[in-house]
This record gives sequence, C-alpha cells and structure tokens, in this order.
Amino acid sequence: MANEQINEQKYNEVWMKPVIRIGMITMLIACLLSFPPLIYLYVVHGVLPPFAQSMTAWVLVASVFGAFYIVEPISYYPILGLAGTYISFLSGNISNLRLPCSAMAQEVVGVQEGTKQAEIIGTMGIVGSVIVNLIGVTLAAFVGTWLLGLFPKFVADAFRQYTAPAIFGAVFGQFSMRQPKLAPFALAIPLGLLYIKAPIWLVILAAVFGTIAIARVFYKMKLIH
Repeated sequence: MANEQINEQKYNEVWMKPVIRIGMITMLIACLLSFPPLIYLYVVHGVLPPFAQSMTAWVLVASVFGAFYIVEPISYYPILGLAGTYISFLSGNISNLRLPCSAMAQEVVGVQEGTKQAEIIGTMGIVGSVIVNLIGVTLAAFVGTWLLGLFPKFVADAFRQYTAPAIFGAVFGQFSMRQPKLAPFALAIPLGLLYIKAPIWLVILAAVFGTIAIARVFYKMKLIH
C-alpha cells in the first residue's frame, strides 16, 4: 500500500503536474496567436464583418460542430489521456490520426486503457504521429497535388472522397474487435437517428453517450469487462 502511494506521488510530480502546466501554457498561447491575423486585417485593411453576420456564421458552425465541444473531450479522453488530449487538441486530426495512433500504441505494448502505463504509451504514440504527420504534410504540400495529377481521374476522386471514411471505418473496426457486443449499438443509434432525419448534433450526442450508457448497463450485468 505504501509503495502504491509513493508511486502515485511520483507519477503526479513527474508526469501529471508538468503535463498540466505545459499543456495550459501551450493552449493559451495557441488561443492568443489566433487573434493577430484578425487584428492585422482590421488595423491594416479595415476588414471588420458586421456583428449580425458574424453571429449568424457562428450559429451555423455551432449547429454542426457544437456537439463536438462536449463529445470529443469526454469520449476521447480514455484513449488519449491527459497529455495526449492537450497535444491532440492543439495539433488537430484527432479522430482520424491521434486517436488511432494512441490506441494502436497501447494495443501493441499490451497495456490496459485508462491506466498510468496507457497514459504514457499513448502519449508516445501521439507524439510520434505528430512528427510523422508534420513531415508528411510538408511533403504533401509540395508533391501531393502533382502526385494526384498523375493518377486517373476516378482514382484521384476516390482518394479525395473515401480516404476519411476509410480511416473512420478502420477505427470503428479496431474498437469493435475489443467490445464486439457494443458495436451493433454504436452503429444502430446514429443510423436510426439519421434515418428519421434527426439534427446532426443530436446524432453525435446520442451515438456517443447512448453507447456509453449501454456499455455501463452491460458492465453492471457482467456482459463486458
């Protein structure tokens, strides 16, 4: 018991506290750096959209992506961990890159999700994905368009249209193999709501929290572990 307390204290001192401090600083810096381009446009070029139009644009964006403000931090945290959450929300491409890389790193090493070991291993996977992604994006910026131009039109269109769905499908398959009893519900909830033309924000919330609720019931019934 004493060793567990010592390990917990070391983990908090060596990992958790620096992660929180550095994470908060970098996120605040990123937020502040979002404003200089807008200030430049206003001061130098006098560009200032009317308030009413700005609010209309915000409502349109929030109606589509607002649910993610709640869903992503809650649903992604068990796989990303604390450090991974800071890094992922700062670098982007969470669902199609950071999350799969974190999950795969944990699976390869064989650690249990939600543990301290998983936190560290998952973060290493995310950091590796950021470095590789940075190199890949840089190369794609120079040769990506040229390379797509070499392919037949139907192949290039397939890359543009189906790459993201293919990644999401692979992620769904990866996690479905871990909890196959939950996979039908995770798929049926959004499909059912889309069939009745429910708002997209409701589909997202219901799919995530509905699956979580079902998982909780199954856990209580000892159907999953």
